[in-house]
Amino acid sequence: MSELHGVTVVVDTKGARVYVGRCHDIEADRIILLDADGHAEGEGGVSKDEFVRRAARVGVWGREARVAIPTSEIASIRRLGEIPVE
Repeated sequence: MSELHGVTVVVDTKGARVYVGRCHDIEADRIILLDADGHAEGEGGVSKDEFVRRAARVGVWGREARVAIPTSEIASIRRLGEIPVE
């Protein structure tokens, strides 16, 4: 298992989506998140950054039990706890 196993992370993609969820594992071709929520830039008038800051403040509602994101689509992976809470 990855060192991030069990840690809530933010996975920003190279596209319009960002995901927040509990890291299950990072494999060569994908990251697997459990109890995750995703957001598309501008959806509901909210930017990806605003979505992540809100998740850091109030937590995540796990809308998807399991999400697999291909590593080719990942721009960055950060621990949610590293996001400044304003």
